[in-house]
This record gives sequence, C-alpha cells and structure tokens, in this order.
Amino acid sequence: MDSARIQAMIENGLPGAQVEVDGADGVHFEATVVASQFAGKLPLARHRLVYATLGDLMGGAIHALALKTLTPEEAAARH
Repeated sequence: MDSARIQAMIENGLPGAQVEVDGADGVHFEATVVASQFAGKLPLARHRLVYATLGDLMGGAIHALALKTLTPEEAAARH
C-alpha cells in the first residue's frame, strides 16, 4: 500500500476533497482531508466518511490511519 493510492481512493470517494497522505513505512499513514462534505458533522462521522472510501483496506493493508478532517472554512481559518 502506498500514500498515492490511498490519496486517490479518498479523492474518488469524496469528490472535490483536498487530500494529503503520508506514510513512509507502507502500513501506518497520516492523512489530512479537507472536504465540504464534513460541514455540520462531528469528528467521528467525518472519519467514517473517509474510512468508507477505503473499504476493506482499513485494518488490512492499512494498519493505521491518523486523520485530520476539516471543512474548507476550518482549513482557511488555520492559515
């Protein structure tokens, strides 16, 4: 498993999302996902949306995925 594949899967599952994925060891990954679909959702619901884009890879080929999930407005406020 590689970061580019995970990024592509999340982008396909959440159209319009801005996604950055890092994971040098190929098993443990960190992702920052900025998506308008997160508006009005609690962090757990946001994470579930991301996990759904990855399907059975979670807990299998992807052992761990640390997530930062933001709306575009939240991301803009950080900068």
